[in-house]
Formats: sequence, structure tokens, C-alpha cells
Amino acid sequence: MAQNTPTLLVSEMAENLIGSEIIKLAAEVHEKIRNGERVFNYTIGDFDSNIFPIPAELTTEIIAAYRDNQTNYPAANGVLELRKEIAEFLEEHQGLNYSAEEILVAGGARPLIFAFYTTILDKGDTVVFPVPSWNNNHYCHLTQANAIFVETQPENNFMPTADELRPHLANANLLSLCSPLNPTGTVFSHYQLETICELVLEENRRRGPGVKPLYIMFDQVYWVLTFGGTQHFDPVRIRPELRPYTVFIDGMSKSFAATGIRVGWAFGPQRIMDKMKAVLTHVGAWAPKAEQVAAAKFLKQKPAINNFLIHFKNEISERLERFYNGFHELKNQGFPVDAIAPQAAIYLTVNIKLQGKKTASGKVLQTQKDVTQFLLDEVHLAIVPFAFFGANENSTWYRLSVGTCNKTEIDELFLQLKKVLSSLS
Repeated sequence: MAQNTPTLLVSEMAENLIGSEIIKLAAEVHEKIRNGERVFNYTIGDFDSNIFPIPAELTTEIIAAYRDNQTNYPAANGVLELRKEIAEFLEEHQGLNYSAEEILVAGGARPLIFAFYTTILDKGDTVVFPVPSWNNNHYCHLTQANAIFVETQPENNFMPTADELRPHLANANLLSLCSPLNPTGTVFSHYQLETICELVLEENRRRGPGVKPLYIMFDQVYWVLTFGGTQHFDPVRIRPELRPYTVFIDGMSKSFAATGIRVGWAFGPQRIMDKMKAVLTHVGAWAPKAEQVAAAKFLKQKPAINNFLIHFKNEISERLERFYNGFHELKNQGFPVDAIAPQAAIYLTVNIKLQGKKTASGKVLQTQKDVTQFLLDEVHLAIVPFAFFGANENSTWYRLSVGTCNKTEIDELFLQLKKVLSSLS
């Protein structure tokens, strides 16, 4: 006789943890592909390694490190030689002066973000972050922090303004910022970031000594990938007084198409880095030692880095510009689409307003979820709605990622998109 399977109780945090909406969408896309459907899949913030391989010199160094048996535990805060090379890279390319002891290496950016949240936040502390943005809501849930979503506007390229953030900072413990921004591929202007920096300094002066300050987490993992005249700005260069309150999140995953290499780093005040190191020591989220040794040797090869980045950035920029031009051409022809000019990262911000339209089969697209599904089913276009990044569920804006895009398919996509949009009434 079959017995009833008991419900296994878990923590409230785990029970209510929401999975990645992007991964759910990607699973549906991959199921369509497995069934033989043609899909223009621009959902994942990753690279097709056949289109965008890592630098050949990095591959050589990784192989050499494994042949040299660099396979034991690395130092808890990262291989010293790598931290020294990161410090030199930051000083040369960004003008930031941090010592090796102020740098923490881990298995990508995610463990570092989690460690920073865990290090500075107590249960019930408040995190303020603009939306759309990547995963702050989930890290708040994991650390049982109070999440304050601040909706941003397209006229500001979806970057937060001081006026939008000001009402929420008095009781906040962390302000989470990202530039270049995932999902938009846009960046802070000097003025935008400077005015926010002034708010944080003002708030910390108000609190005085002995009170937990308002920290900034500045995620700049895409900062190397800026295009045209776009400049990357950061809080510490704009206001050096923010150095004690700012932790940067960075790494080589996006800069060198090396998402699977899992070498990320954070840098900031040594006391914070030491506490984050202690957290990660218990988690064991180190970057593999062979990859760390290889990354250190690769970062010494400045001509190779420059040559790679010139080609890499040109290829990404070309794709972004072609998509941008394609959407603007459709807009000029009267179709309800738009896009924001690309500035950085691997993302294009796209607007598709189809709510209320009737399909050829007579179905009315009543919600933005309907629109997203219609784009996937009829256009075979898979892009990520801003609602998946914390924005309003009725937002008509999307993230289009070009990291897996073959240039030969772009014209094909726009022919299909125009055909389907023309069929709507």
C-alpha cells in the first residue's frame, strides 16, 4: 500500500525564494529549440564561446597552469600575484589606487555580492536600489533585508537620479548601484553620479560616528565595455571621501568573455574585504587556483589585452548599433517600437508597445506577458522584459543581449519582425 509522502519543511527563506525569471524563460526557449524551432535567442547575459572565445593567451595560460599542477586550494582572498595584477590593471585603466590587501578574489561576482550583503547587513536592514536592475531583490531575500525598489525613467536612460533616491536614504544601510547597467547597457553621466555621491556623503555626515554608515555597492563588471564617446565614472574618483563606504564588484567574466572561467573580484576598505573573506572562507566560493594563476599571467600581457579588447568591443558595438538602427528604422515606418542608443555592456534597451493589438488569429494582446509570449511564438524573438528586473509588470521595455548573436541573423530577424508586426491590427 502506497504511503503519503510527507511535506518536508524548510526555512521560510528557502520556501519563498524565487528562482531566476530569466532562467525560466531560457528553459522555454531551449525547449523550442530542441523541438526544431528557429529562435532568435537574446535572453542570457552570456557569450557564445564559438563567436566570442576568450583571449588565446588566457587559454594558453590556463592550460599551462593545469599542467603545472596548480590544483590545490588557493589563498582565501585570492592568489597574491593575481591581486597585485588586478591592482595594477585598475590603476592603469581606471585611475583607482587599491592595494592587494584591499582586493578579494572569488568565483565570479555573485559570491562577492552575497558576501558583501552578508557582511554589512543585519536582518531587517534596508537596501535601496533602482529598477530595472539585476538580482538585488534576490540578495535582499537571501539576507532577509528590507528591499526598496526605486523605479527609474527612460528619459534618464533608466539610470537613477538623486531626486529619485533622496526620499529613501535616511533609513537605508546599502545603496546598490550598477554602471554600466544590467539590463540597459546605459551608464551614469558624471553629473548623475556626482549628485548621488553628494547625497551619500551628506547622509553619512548626518549619522556621525558609532552608527552604521550608508554603504555603496558599485557593480562595474561591464566597465571595460564602453563604446564610442561613452565614459565610465565611479564614486571614488568623483568623491574620494566615499572610499571608506564604497565596495566595487568587478571581474573578468564580461571584460574578456570569460563567464565560465569564474574569476571575479571586489575591492574596497580592507576591514570590509577581510570580513567578506571570512564569509567566503566558510562558503568555499573560491575561484579555481589554476584560473587565478593563469589570470595573473594574462593580465601582465598588456599588448594582448589591448588587441583583444579592440576586436571584442568592435564586434559587440557593431551588433548593438545594427539592432539599434533596425528598431529605429521600424519606428520611422510607424511601428510601435523604439530603442535607446547603446552606450556600454552587451545590452540594448528596446521598447515594444503591442498591448491592445489584435493578432492575425484574432487574439488581443492584453498584457505585457501576452506581448512577450507573442514575440517568442510568432516572431521567434526571445528577449527579457524589464519586469524580470524589478520594473513594473506592465513595462513595455526589454533587454536584448548580443553576446550570443551571429551577425548574419540580424537582417533575418528584422524581416520576420516587420512581417509579424504588419499582421497586427
